[in-house]
Amino acid sequence: MRFKLLTLTVFASFAAGASAQPAPPPVKTFISSAEVSGLIAKAKADRKGDQPLVAEPILSLAPYRALLEYRPALAPAALHEKDAELMYVLEGTGNIVTGGKLVNEKRNNANNLSGTSIEGGHSQAVSKGDFVFVPQNTPHQVEPTGGAPIVLITMHVPRPVEWDR
Repeated sequence: MRFKLLTLTVFASFAAGASAQPAPPPVKTFISSAEVSGLIAKAKADRKGDQPLVAEPILSLAPYRALLEYRPALAPAALHEKDAELMYVLEGTGNIVTGGKLVNEKRNNANNLSGTSIEGGHSQAVSKGDFVFVPQNTPHQVEPTGGAPIVLITMHVPRPVEWDR
């Protein structure tokens, strides 16, 4: 009887541990232009103080996730060690700096670094309708210009293998 009780207890512990893991994001593969407009308004309303970036989820199909990024001010520079990042400008104008070296580099998590700025990077002016692809391991920073926020759709693209160009 003790063995059965012990076995049941161990099994229940494993089952509880397995269920405690976070659920993957729900699959969402379509969003209308009206919903995107609503997310822009939500991001603007959700901004607290002088927060430089507010992100809202748009689409999700693991391991991919598209975000709406509302950027009214200069946010820290970033470097993603395992992902490339695709950016599409929905609204506004800005400069996207890529390359160079992160200034005051710090580790955010196992896959990402940040810095206060970028030294020696290339600045690309962008506006509505422009695309930018930032390769993995590349410092990048978005700077709104023109006195208004820049709104982007971004998608991190895992890069498990390299291919010939």
